[in-house]
Amino acid sequence: MEIIISHNEGTPRVAVMQLRGALDGSTYEYFISEAQKLYDAGTRNLILDMSELTFLSSAGLSALHRTARVFRGEDRSTFEEGWGAIHAMGKERDKGFLEHIKLLNPSEKIQSVLDTVGFKSFFEIYTEIQPALASFQ
Repeated sequence: MEIIISHNEGTPRVAVMQLRGALDGSTYEYFISEAQKLYDAGTRNLILDMSELTFLSSAGLSALHRTARVFRGEDRSTFEEGWGAIHAMGKERDKGFLEHIKLLNPSEKIQSVLDTVGFKSFFEIYTEIQPALASFQ
């Protein structure tokens, strides 16, 4: 998987991670690492551009969940791994949309995966960058 990171010039500052390829068992650690670097550098708002994401596995779903928790400012020592993370997601359905991470342009196939595990109740999904950026204001 390739990740291209850019930042908007407006306020608030928003990072955009464009994901190219598959987010799966062989790439999820790289994804988490790049998201963690952004957070550690002070980024608090993130758009995940999924327009070129071709595959999302259970490991990728776990990575999305972990990244969401990072951007909520949660203590990393409490993070579950693997299937524990998948089960933890189900317990969080009543918390509503995440404030600091938005999804951009996932394909129908990726949206179907997100819907199957209930992620559409966590992540706001946009089809255009400007409304996604404006949602942080």
